[in-house]
Formats: sequence, structure tokens, C-alpha cells
Amino acid sequence: MPLKAPRKQSVSMGRGARKRDEDSGTEVGEGADEWTQSKATVRPPDQLDLTDAELKEEFTRILTANNPHAPQNIVRYSFKEGTYKPIGFVNQLAVHFSQVGNLIPKDSDEGRRQHYRDEMVAGPQESARVVLSDAGNLDEDEEPKEPAIEAESQIDMAIAEVAEKVAEEELMTHKQPKDRKLTNQFNFSDRASQTLNHPLRDRECQMEPPPRTNFSATANQWEIYDAYVEELKKQEKIKEKEKTKTPVAKKTGKLAMRKLTSMESQSDDITKVSQAAKIVERMVNQNTYDDVAQDFKYYEDAADEYRDQEGTLLPLWKFQNDKAKRLAVTALCWNSKYNDLFAVGHGSYDFMKQSRGMLLLYSLKNPSFPEYIFSSDSGIMCLDIHVDHPYLVVVGHYDGNVAVYNLKKPHSQPSFRSSAKSGKHTDPVWQVKWQKDDMDHNLNFFSVSSDGRIVSWTLVKSELVHTDVIKLKVEGSTTEVSEGLELHTVGCGTAFDFHKEIDYMFLVGTEEGKIYKVKQHRPHQLLIGPLGPEHLGSLKYLTNPVLTDLSAHQFCKASWCSKSYSSQFLDTYDAHNMAVDAVTWNPYHTKVFMSCSSDWTVKIWDHTIKTPMFIYDLNSAVGDVSWAPYSSTVFAAVTTDGKAHVFDLAINKYEAICNQPVVAKKKNKITHVQFNPIYPIIIVGDDRGHITCLKLSPNLRKMPKEKKGQEVQKGPAVEITKLDKLLNLVREVKTKT
Repeated sequence: MPLKAPRKQSVSMGRGARKRDEDSGTEVGEGADEWTQSKATVRPPDQLDLTDAELKEEFTRILTANNPHAPQNIVRYSFKEGTYKPIGFVNQLAVHFSQVGNLIPKDSDEGRRQHYRDEMVAGPQESARVVLSDAGNLDEDEEPKEPAIEAESQIDMAIAEVAEKVAEEELMTHKQPKDRKLTNQFNFSDRASQTLNHPLRDRECQMEPPPRTNFSATANQWEIYDAYVEELKKQEKIKEKEKTKTPVAKKTGKLAMRKLTSMESQSDDITKVSQAAKIVERMVNQNTYDDVAQDFKYYEDAADEYRDQEGTLLPLWKFQNDKAKRLAVTALCWNSKYNDLFAVGHGSYDFMKQSRGMLLLYSLKNPSFPEYIFSSDSGIMCLDIHVDHPYLVVVGHYDGNVAVYNLKKPHSQPSFRSSAKSGKHTDPVWQVKWQKDDMDHNLNFFSVSSDGRIVSWTLVKSELVHTDVIKLKVEGSTTEVSEGLELHTVGCGTAFDFHKEIDYMFLVGTEEGKIYKVKQHRPHQLLIGPLGPEHLGSLKYLTNPVLTDLSAHQFCKASWCSKSYSSQFLDTYDAHNMAVDAVTWNPYHTKVFMSCSSDWTVKIWDHTIKTPMFIYDLNSAVGDVSWAPYSSTVFAAVTTDGKAHVFDLAINKYEAICNQPVVAKKKNKITHVQFNPIYPIIIVGDDRGHITCLKLSPNLRKMPKEKKGQEVQKGPAVEITKLDKLLNLVREVKTKT
């Protein structure tokens, strides 16, 4: 008992303290809000002391949906471009809590199935309960005072009857098929749709059939025999060479033969495919440049009908090669037999930038890549293609050498090449020209250089034989030295052209601006051969005939055999104030030639008169001029400001009928121009190594109109008379003045 007394006391004291607190609370808060009372703030010891202005300063923060912890420099590999690329979009979703649940929406297919199953299960149980309740009510009404045991037996019987009825109903009713079990809990739905198939179309085109030729040959018995004999001779020669060789040389020879056989086998495999590959390449290019080919063949500028005396140039193809990017176009020449093939010489006109040179041959059928590629150590400054042998190309180099390339031979080295021993030039070769064969039917060509020499080169077997035709000298520049010696200043030749009909007459342009008309006499050939008595009458015309072997009644004649050219200057024209860049005879009129220079002028001359017939100032240095092959009055000129000028003297004698910029950039300088011998197109080359093909509009190639009942006269005679009329007008004006 002594322990319980203090517990009561503490309880009573607790209740009293609570009452006091409640009373004191009611007294303090009586009639006033407790929040209005002043409260003492408790500050932590390390709190900063801020001024009122700092406390009133507001700091705004913008809440964004970007995840600060998301990486910003994710890089993934791009299989399309083959490089690693940064990903621009980064997922900013941050998941704080996730839990996989098993709740299924009621409206989903799975929810409907489960609801249907629950109804199917709950249906028979409810019907059984209803039957049982009805049976119980009936029993209570009839026998309310029966004992409980009998009631239970009746309930069991009623349940059995209800179960039998439900089983019969299930048998009578159609059983629904079991639902297909889903692979997972997600809601998948199978949908099918039929797409519209586009109808197939057949597209056909008709083209001209390619030309066909039937080739047949028979192998005779003697041809087969000769082939076997040649093969045996070759084998015998090889055996003889092997006998003379040392054992070390035999080993090296065997290794070389193995390499050659392997290279030949590889080359044979390539050559089998090369022709087919070239055809496929041309087909692909023709599809690629189909619009350009259509313009080349069919397009005519309809605006020319409204322009009486003006024309335009339509750009077609552009030819360029990566290997010749930094090399200027120094020469252009069309092939006389294959009108779609032209040669391009690449080099440099800058003395300080001399490197390599290239000879490329392009075809209009394949503008993407050249047909032939030849490289050289020195820049190519000029070239010419033989008229009768279109596979021979002669070039002149900056180092003074000349070379002849044979397109039939696969190797890239020239077939003929000059050297210091064979009399090469000491300065750049500015022009080369094929000429007619000599008396021995050897091919020969001429070259002109800055060293003042005009040289004739003859192709004899496997070497070049040179003969100096003439040496240019500057008039009035002879200086007398002691002991009666005279020094002549050498003239620097820059261009020359042979007369179309008179083989022994040609024009030479020099760096001093003068043009020389030169007449050459070919060297007399040594003729030796047996002659009968019937030829004795002709010997009296020979100079110093030599007669031998008189006993056999056969004679041998020999003419004088001087191998030196005797040339003379017929006329000198004070043509230009600067170097002559080109000189060319008119293809129709035998008296007319044209020259151009860096002094901005183009001049047309009659070689019988020392003053020019026409002078045109083009306001820029003229790089090249070319006569049109279809008219005696049409010519084209190109200038260093990137423009092409086309003149027709029959339409306008005073100015060009077409002045058109051809090069895209103003810094590019056009260096050369050439007309195609058949098609109405020209090609121009610039100092960046690009060649542009341009089509002449109808006004630039006007032909005489046909009149009713009169045939239009065509031919060289008509062109000569047309140019003669213009020259006569100019001659009359000059005689009057």
C-alpha cells in the first residue's frame, strides 16, 4: 500500500498542472491573435549579416524540364556516313520510382475476357442458391413443425436435382471455344490491309541500228606453214642467245621472263575487259550528259530570228582532268579522221613555273575522262596531228625537244624523240606542223623556236633526222666586230604556217612583231639506179651525170646531192608592236592570212600588200585566232579577259557579231581556240587546264538562202568570190586615199 499513495498524488498533480496551463493560455490570448505577437528570432552563430538592400534583392530562377544530370556529348557511329557523329537530341526523362503492376483496364480485351469468365463461374452458383431458397420456403409452409434432420435430407436432394438440371442445360447449350492464350500481358492486335499495286508499264524506244560488216577469211595451207616457220625461227634465236649468256645472266633472264609472263597474263585479263568497260563507260556518260547531247544535236537558238547581226555561244561539255589541274592549255588540235576526237597539250607559259607536261586526247562521247594520257618531263607547248596518219601526234616541248607519239602503241613513251645529238632546239618550241612526205616517202614535220631556227625533221627508221631550213635574223641589227666580223641578232620565231597550195612558201611570226614570208628550196635527192640505152636521151638534162658500168650497157645517173635548204625572205611585214601569237592562212583564199598579237589586235592581210586589210582592236591581249572551216569570212579569236569573239566579214566588217564571256572566273585567261572541221562547235582552253565546248548559234554560221527556182551555189569558188568582193572594196578605198 505505501507504493500506491504517491502514484495518486502524481496523477492529481498532473491534472492540476494541465488546468493551470489552460487557464493561463486563455488569459494571454484573450481577444487577440497570437500571430500578431512579436517573436524573438533565433539566429545560428554562422549566419551572414546582410544589409536591407541585399535582403530585398530578388533572385529569379527558371525551372526547365531539362535533366541536369543527362549527358550532353553522346557520340554514336553513323553507318551511312562512316564516321562518329554527336547526337543532337538527349532524353531528359528522369525516373524516380517504377513498379511493375498487374492491373488490367476494364475496357481492354483481356479485361473483358476475365469479366466474362467470372460471370460464367458465378452464374450456376447463383441459380443453385435461388432454387435452394425456394425449396426451403415451400417446406416451411407445408411442414413447419418437421424435425431438422428431415429438412436437411430434403435440401440435399434438391441440390442434387438442381445440379442435374444445370448439367443438362450445359449439354444442351453450345459450348463456346476456349480463348487463345496470349503470349504476354500486353495488348496486341492483328490487322491486315491490302495495298494498291501500280499497273506495270512497258516502255520502248527505237534507235538507229549500229553499222554491221561481214568479215571472212580463209587460212590456206601455206599461211599455216609460214606461221610455224616463223615460230621455229624465234625459238632458235632464243636458244642461240641463251648459249652466249653466262649462268648468272641466264638466272636473271629467267626471272625477267617470269615477270614478263605474269605481267602479260594480267594485261591480257585487263585487255579482255577494257573494250567492254569502255563501251559501258560511254553508255553511262551518254545517259549522264543526255541533255547536253540533245542540245548538241538538235538545239538551235530561236532568238536569232529577232537578232539580225548578232549570235550566241551555247556551252556544252567541259573537259578537265585532275592530273592536269594546274597546267595551262597550250595547244588544241582536232583529229582529221575522227571528228569527235581532239588533242590537248598542257604546259606553262610562265618561265618561273616550269614543271611537267601532259598530252591528253578527249572524245565528245566520253567527256568525263580522256581516251589517251601521255605525260612528259617538260611542258608541251604545241602539237599537230597528221592528216593521213591520224594516230601520229607530234609535240614540241619547252626544253627545245620534239617528240612523236604513236596512239597505236600502248606504252606512254614517244616513238621518236630528239636529243642534243640529233640537233634539238635550245629554246622553247612554239609550233610544229606536219608536211607532205619527202622524195623517199619518209614522214617529216617542221618546227619553229625562240632560238631563231626553223628545222625540218624526218622520221627515218627509228630516229629523227634534222635539217635547218632557215635562221631568223633581225634586220638592221648587225654589229661589226674587230677583224671584219659581223654579229647578227637572232630573231625569235613564235608561230608559222605553210601555204595551202604552195608547199615551199610559209609565214613566220616573231617576238619582235614582224612576219616574214619565206620561200624554201628543198634539197635535191640522190637518184641512183640502172638505166638502159633508151634513157640516154634524158641524161643531157642532168648536171654532171656520172656514167659507170658501160660494158653491161647499163648506166647509173646521179644528180647533185646537196642536203642543205636554200631559203630566202620574200617579204617582211611590220605587223604588230608585240609578239605575234598566231599566223594562219585562209582555208579558201590563197592570198589572205590572219595574225594576232599581245598588242590587243587581230589583222587580216593580203600577202601581196604590206599593209593590213582589216584591223580589229579587242581591248585585251589576243591569245589565238582560227578560221572557220565552212566559210571564208568567219573567224574566232580569244582574249585573256575570258571572252570569245566571233567575226563574220560578210555581215559586219567593223566589229564582232558575238562577244561572250566563256570562263566563269575573271582571273582565268583563255589561251587557244579551234573550230571543229564538221560540226558547228568550237573548243576553247584556259590557263587552268579546262577545255569548254561551245555551239555556234544559227546567226554565226549563216549560209546563203535558197531562192525559188534557183540553186544555191556552194563550194570553194563561191567562198573565194565572197571574200574577193570585200577585199576589192578595201583596195578601192586605199587607192583613193
